[in-house]
Amino acid sequence: MFKGQNMMNLNDIVDKLKDVLSESSIGKKVFDKHVAEALNIPQGTFASMKKRNSIPYEEILEFCALKKISVNWLFFDQAVDMLKEETEKFFQVRYFSDIRASAGGGAYGFDEEEHEMISIDEKIMHNMVGMGNTELEAIHVDGESMEPTLQDGSIVFVDRTQTNINKNGIFIAATTGGLFIKRIQQRVDGMVELISDNSLYPPQAVSADEVTIIGKVVGNIESL
Repeated sequence: MFKGQNMMNLNDIVDKLKDVLSESSIGKKVFDKHVAEALNIPQGTFASMKKRNSIPYEEILEFCALKKISVNWLFFDQAVDMLKEETEKFFQVRYFSDIRASAGGGAYGFDEEEHEMISIDEKIMHNMVGMGNTELEAIHVDGESMEPTLQDGSIVFVDRTQTNINKNGIFIAATTGGLFIKRIQQRVDGMVELISDNSLYPPQAVSADEVTIIGKVVGNIESL
């Protein structure tokens, strides 16, 4: 998993974990058993690991994620200030890997629960949204009706704060027929038109009360 992992010493890592645990156990001595408990490893198994210098990477990584601890600091002694500086160059995006916004004729619902976080470089982020909202979400495009602008299987970044369809752009819209990714226009008769970039797909008109604008597409990539 890590280069040079055989050069690492579990005892050194455990000492750092004890320092972390001691911050929430003021006045109490932290022992190996407390580290084992924090890592959800039986004490006997943990003692054996220390003797063999067998580092439980998976358990430690889960602990780091839970406590928001830098893995680089824990394993490689990389300075925290340096890490903070590097981390600030990235923005976190909620990635809904199982959600598809249809560019054709069908779609899937938007589930707020099932997502993971991905990191996007600040330069890429600012190219997409300028200095505006950086709390974006990412979902997949399903279908060919937005080609050549958006390819089937592309991942699009959505800004939920931008829902004004009077401004040109591509939007994610929830309709009674599902979740769509289209250019959207309000007609003079009150109907809402879902427009594809692919000329093979004619516009679709739906009642305004059957459409909810989720957000505007501010960028895309071919895959993650």
